[in-house]
Amino acid sequence: MASTSSTPLSISSSSSLIDAKASRQSAAASPQCVSLPTLPPPPVQPQNRPWKATAYCRKIARNVMTMATGEAPAEVASTELPEIVKTVQEAWDKVEDKYAVSSLVVAGGVALWGSTGLISAIDRLPLIPGVLELVGIGYSGWFAYKNLVFKPDREALIAKIKDTYREVIGSS
Repeated sequence: MASTSSTPLSISSSSSLIDAKASRQSAAASPQCVSLPTLPPPPVQPQNRPWKATAYCRKIARNVMTMATGEAPAEVASTELPEIVKTVQEAWDKVEDKYAVSSLVVAGGVALWGSTGLISAIDRLPLIPGVLELVGIGYSGWFAYKNLVFKPDREALIAKIKDTYREVIGSS
């Protein structure tokens, strides 16, 4: 083993520990170290909101008064709905089988969601998106040449679009 007579080992004194802490504190205060400010405490949320309860009670009282008198309150009667909302409400009132229409809307939403997933899966494949893009460009060029370049073809396309529009809308 090593001889212990050459240099005795000594435990460092508490003053050296203090010096080590002081050197760390001076390093923390040096311009090389940046300390971030602390965040302020979150704002205190009031637990009881009497103004909200009062507004809710007024709304209920107004609704009860409306039901009792049979007339709409002035602030509800003065606001008008946009034209599109009126059109949709009239169309919904004309529908006889609301269950079927609602089912079709839900099925359409599910189909849209599924097709979005399918398209994103195809888009991740390495070669297919480029090929599909070329097919789309080619078809667009063919459609433009076939229907838009010459005047008789253009007029025939416009007439076909107008006829389809009349069939869908139902007006003459």
